[in-house]
Amino acid sequence: MKNVILLAILFFSISNFAQIKGTVTDEKGNPLPFVSIFEEGTYRGTTSNEQGQYQLQVKEIGRNKIVFQYLGFKTQKITVSAESKTIILDVKMQEESFALNEVVIDPKNNPANAIIKSAIANRKENSEKTARFTADFYSKGILKVKDLPKKILGQKIDLGPDLSSNLDSTGTGILYLSETISKVSYQKPDKLKETIIASKISGNNKGFSYNTAALSTYDFYDNTLEFDVNLISPIAGNAFSYYKYKLEGSFYDDNKQQIYKIKVTPKRDKEPVFEGYIYIVDDSFAIYAIDFDIKGYRMKNEFTEVMNLKQSFSYNTKNKIWSKNAQTLSFSAGGFGIKFSGQFNYVYSNYEFPETFAKKIFGNEIVAFDLNANKKDDSYWNEIRPIPLTLEESADYTKKDSLQTIRKSKKYTDSIDAKNNKFRIIDFLRGYDYKNTFEKYSFKYEGLLNLTSLSFNTVQGFNLDSGFSFKKWNEETGKSTSISTTFNYGFSDQRFRAIGEFSHRFNAINYATISASGGTKTAQFNSTEPITKFVNSISSLFFKDNYMKLYNLEFVQINYAQDIANGINLNAKVAYEQRKPLFNTTDYSFFKRDDIYSSNNPLAPDDFSTPAFSQHHLMKANVNFRINFGNKYISRPDGRYNFKDEKYPTVFLAFEKAFAASEKNYDFERIGAAVQYDLKLDNKGLLGMNFKAGKFFNAENISFIDYRHFNGNQTHIGTTDRYLNVFNLMPYYTNSTNDSYFEMHLEHNDMGFVTNKIPLINLLKSTMNLGFHSLAIPDRKPYTEFTVGLDNLGFGKFKLFRIDYVHSYQGGIQQNGVVFGLKILNVLN
Repeated sequence: MKNVILLAILFFSISNFAQIKGTVTDEKGNPLPFVSIFEEGTYRGTTSNEQGQYQLQVKEIGRNKIVFQYLGFKTQKITVSAESKTIILDVKMQEESFALNEVVIDPKNNPANAIIKSAIANRKENSEKTARFTADFYSKGILKVKDLPKKILGQKIDLGPDLSSNLDSTGTGILYLSETISKVSYQKPDKLKETIIASKISGNNKGFSYNTAALSTYDFYDNTLEFDVNLISPIAGNAFSYYKYKLEGSFYDDNKQQIYKIKVTPKRDKEPVFEGYIYIVDDSFAIYAIDFDIKGYRMKNEFTEVMNLKQSFSYNTKNKIWSKNAQTLSFSAGGFGIKFSGQFNYVYSNYEFPETFAKKIFGNEIVAFDLNANKKDDSYWNEIRPIPLTLEESADYTKKDSLQTIRKSKKYTDSIDAKNNKFRIIDFLRGYDYKNTFEKYSFKYEGLLNLTSLSFNTVQGFNLDSGFSFKKWNEETGKSTSISTTFNYGFSDQRFRAIGEFSHRFNAINYATISASGGTKTAQFNSTEPITKFVNSISSLFFKDNYMKLYNLEFVQINYAQDIANGINLNAKVAYEQRKPLFNTTDYSFFKRDDIYSSNNPLAPDDFSTPAFSQHHLMKANVNFRINFGNKYISRPDGRYNFKDEKYPTVFLAFEKAFAASEKNYDFERIGAAVQYDLKLDNKGLLGMNFKAGKFFNAENISFIDYRHFNGNQTHIGTTDRYLNVFNLMPYYTNSTNDSYFEMHLEHNDMGFVTNKIPLINLLKSTMNLGFHSLAIPDRKPYTEFTVGLDNLGFGKFKLFRIDYVHSYQGGIQQNGVVFGLKILNVLN
């Protein structure tokens, strides 16, 4: 019954609207894109599309004054009489003649500076006028690819049949097209509640768009605007340290208010700054419009060539508020010969500005979808869509939507799968993938020569992995089940090892997952695996260094994980473990063949006969909690998507107990906690923090395996983006403990705040890292490290390297070293 009433209300409200539509051009007949169009005295508005076409809903049928506002052209106000439900109104706009009095511009008397200073002085007052609002919101996003090559670095590009069919013979076409209609409540600085009423994705009638109002909240009244780095607003409190201004003229809008056009240019090219034009209203010094370019290198995103941000504001004579009615964000990007472009249009209408909001308006749920948001038909969209589709967009919807039924059919998916599932004799060696798209399951065989798994260590020598995996999933319910086996063979110890795993996820709401695994494998004494297989292989084969210390682990374990409350995740594990010591079985290396590897005993690297521990078994139980305070989330019919609130830290709590051991002295308990937090310092960078602490109980004689080991690094190679969980010069096991411990990691990335201002260094477009790391354990002098280095180093678009100088100190022993960061190893591992 409720649905019938809501449908009747919707039909009644739509039937009382008239639609004004047409095309906006210049005097030569050229279409004008993104013209701001609104009904005078209201917050009902829209913009024209790339072809100059627009459509505007007016509620009260009669004599309506429609305002057409476009940068560089005279604002027009046209009165129309609604004689039918649809009114055709084509408009030709005249170029604005900017007036600029003859003035002598010098550094001491620049009229643009005076205007900007007034805009800065009135920034807080103007921002407060739109600090709280509700509005209707529309968004449209489109992503295109151009000149997609057939191969990259010799590898064939496979986008899949659905995406590939969207491209023409030159590798050009639309990859993504989506729209949303929603209602938004917003309170500065960051409180948002959005209910998406309608969602549409080209070629996917089950899809829920990712376009949300959260992506449109760029506010130039703030000191900084968040992109990949924080960019300085041209009317920020410190704007004159970053920008130069030039008054290019002024004009009067339809309300007889004088508007200043000011050109904004950076003082230094590599700074996080905008470039373009800002339009300021006289007297109130509010923002009238924005038209800025953002160079990719200025926001530390080398793959983005340029991004353009346009905003237009409309004035309401009743409440005297300038409010943003439209925003366009477009960009061009590329790499490896591929060129991408994208454009996102946003329209705000039907504003209301309450003095306060009810307390329950804003909560942890920031976006919710109506149950049938993705079920709206074409007639609904044609009636309510504020920006008409272009011919290209209409063609894309028509083509993809018509093909959708075919592509989802069993006959079509089976035919595509049959083509890709063909088995060849060589697949015995290189691996084989089988997929049933319609039934939603897949099978994978890794191959006998899985060279990507090839590694070397002194216990196994060269070793390879192979295995099988099976997965079945349900996109609507979020359920998934996977079964896999991994086989490993060491050529030096001539030993075959295997493990099996089973995992089942029950849903995509609380992500309840149960898993079981078991088998035998080689394991590092430090279970967090501080040295990767790839780096260890290079260290051993080229430099005759043996850092990876291994033991044989036979185990069976069961895991269960679930979000038990908003922002609180539980992970519990029970395991039986049989541990056996291992010894070196090879002395092979490419170089330094006369040298001898250290032993596999981390406690005695020169002792080749004494094991680090005696063979034993035990049971282990672990309970871990991850707490994200203020956790935000998006609720969709197909799942819940969590977003950490960056204002708060993440807290980790752990309890570990070993019991039923082969010898009583191996039993113990341990509690642990960690706090991780990123403190954003506006344009001055990011301070990352990671604090860890813990305490063992009844652990005087436990196995060395169960000690608390800390992530050292003796290879001088960094493999992570940030060094917030590693000591870059500390040996891997010299500070392991079975008592209490406290470790602290601090790392500040200036995001270019300092390096952008240093001649020659700024040509690198790099960032500077300052780090401090400390470890405290009983009966031992503290270990400390200081680091300074450059990040975001590389060639052209590929900034995959960093370099750090490290100074360490412990008990009078000092070390100095250089660590080379190779972030590409994240991919290889």
